[in-house]
Amino acid sequence: MKSNLKLIIGLGNPDSEYQETRHNIGFMALDFLARKYGLEKFSSQPKLLSHAAKGEIEKTSVIFAKPTTFVNKSGDAVSKLKNFYKTKPEDIIVFQDDLDIEFGKVKLSFEKNSGGHKGVESIMKSLKTKKFYRIRLGISVKSLQKARQLSEKKRDEFVRDFVLSKFSKKENETLKQVFKEAEIRLLQII
Repeated sequence: MKSNLKLIIGLGNPDSEYQETRHNIGFMALDFLARKYGLEKFSSQPKLLSHAAKGEIEKTSVIFAKPTTFVNKSGDAVSKLKNFYKTKPEDIIVFQDDLDIEFGKVKLSFEKNSGGHKGVESIMKSLKTKKFYRIRLGISVKSLQKARQLSEKKRDEFVRDFVLSKFSKKENETLKQVFKEAEIRLLQII
């Protein structure tokens, strides 16, 4: 039986300096969908460590949420949202950036490992399960492949700087198609 409510969470960092960075592609995807489905009125929910909007997609009730925690602490917000709205983990859908997927590609996962994504690890730890959906938005580029051959320290610095960098003008054009593809994945599971 389908649940009446889906909790749809975009991962990103809340501070304005991180807006439109690669690590915030989850927030960006949620904003795209919010505009399309008229869920743009996010309200601050301090007790839930999130900004949230309520509405419907395809006759399914949804809560869109953007945690106000940093990405690596996303589990704190997700567990509060889950408990408040009394949703099961399998009714949670997380939009996240993914360094292992080529930029422009989108993958849907359920009950998979985190792939080293600290925000996803935080959610798994808080929920005590991997049984939730993830719409993984690829951000990998060729320079990232080269960085994987660097020393651990230099690689980690490169990755940190990379995920906190903004998309180029050309990449921003591609994002429109990425978000449409992410919407198709979302509609498959709600």
